[in-house]
Amino acid sequence: MNSKIIIDKRDANKEPSNGVKLNDFTKVHFIGVGGIGMSALARLALHEGKSVSGSDRAISDITKALEAEGAVVIGEQEAKNISDDIDLVVYTEAMSKDHPEMVAAREKEIPMMNYFSALAMVVNEYHLIAVAGSHGKTTTTAMLTDIFEEAEKDPTAIIGSLRSKTKSNFRAGKSQYAIVEACEYKRDFLHLAPTVLVITNIEAEHLDYYKDLADVQSAFREFAEKVPENGAVIANILDPNVAPIVEGLSCTVIDYTKFMDPLLDLKQPGLHSHMNAAAAIAVAVNEGIDPLEAKAALEEFAGTWRRFEYKGEVNGAKVYDDYGHHPSEIRATLQGTRELYPERKITLVYQPHLDSRTEKLFDDFVHELAKADTLILTPAYVARDVGGSHDSTKKLYEEIAKTHAHAEYIEDLSAIAARVKELVTADDVVLVMGAGDVTKVTELLTPSI
Repeated sequence: MNSKIIIDKRDANKEPSNGVKLNDFTKVHFIGVGGIGMSALARLALHEGKSVSGSDRAISDITKALEAEGAVVIGEQEAKNISDDIDLVVYTEAMSKDHPEMVAAREKEIPMMNYFSALAMVVNEYHLIAVAGSHGKTTTTAMLTDIFEEAEKDPTAIIGSLRSKTKSNFRAGKSQYAIVEACEYKRDFLHLAPTVLVITNIEAEHLDYYKDLADVQSAFREFAEKVPENGAVIANILDPNVAPIVEGLSCTVIDYTKFMDPLLDLKQPGLHSHMNAAAAIAVAVNEGIDPLEAKAALEEFAGTWRRFEYKGEVNGAKVYDDYGHHPSEIRATLQGTRELYPERKITLVYQPHLDSRTEKLFDDFVHELAKADTLILTPAYVARDVGGSHDSTKKLYEEIAKTHAHAEYIEDLSAIAARVKELVTADDVVLVMGAGDVTKVTELLTPSI
């Protein structure tokens, strides 16, 4: 056991200390191993020959896949899961300090790292391409992985969703390249040391942590300043929220909008998809990949899990599952859906993610959700919100229903699926949106998929 290495950081402004490497550890335990980022990191550890265990209260297809790949997954989160032979514990920011496994690890003097510290420990050794932004970073990361893969650059990649191409959120590569998604929540991305940084866009987001847009921008500016002089920041420099982030940087700044190709035949609809593709092409060209080769890979890009993911049909209506949980994401997905299905009515099932987000962006949510032809709202997936009345969705419904004739509020997900089956015909398209367990509605609507 590496008991002399004490790592339990909650300050995202600091890098992992003591020059610690993954090879310093033999058995790694992941608290919340079923999470999309944690599971990818667990896969990386397995690939590196480590003994991997993990706990998660929800057994899922992801945890089952990890078990098939060699991890030991425990369906309960208890102190006894921390055995004496574990020499590193990785946790997510969602875990409280008094989590029983974290308490047990501290008592046993087992080193602990949060997800981004552990990720940085591995990927900062690479020619690191980090994809950050309020929206679009998962899709852009996956697009880049496909491009570099097709260009035989053999990247290592950690993606915030499952690539439809491989059904995995991890790619093991042998080259100098690592491509990762970089989340701004709690300034966690500051652990990373990218050579190339992509900023897809910036908005007021994660307002349960950040004070306002300016606070969000301060984090992105600090991240951009970490890029070395021989590196590059890829961004939309005409975006007023992004312009101050890239102004005066010592590294190369590349405007990805110059790589926009509206004729690019993407499988994903909407302007936002073309913007993501433009950012990916800009990175590819910066790394010496032929733009025509990059575009060819993008035209074959099949998307990722829960990013406008086609699930099947119900009563002849197309059913899509989408992770969107911010007003801008709702707007972009609705626009893309109308572009793809201009003659169909949109039935939107939406589950807010966090009461705090709903309350702080209330008017924006009202404006965007009302654009659906039929709207069904369900209570917020509260996740890390603690306390409060948890009635934000009901207030949202009451406000929208004042002017929207086809808005409903239904608490039970099974009842929502039954209601959708009553409502829709082949003239409809169904969007199930939200970052929580609302995805179960698509499973109920399309059980054979």
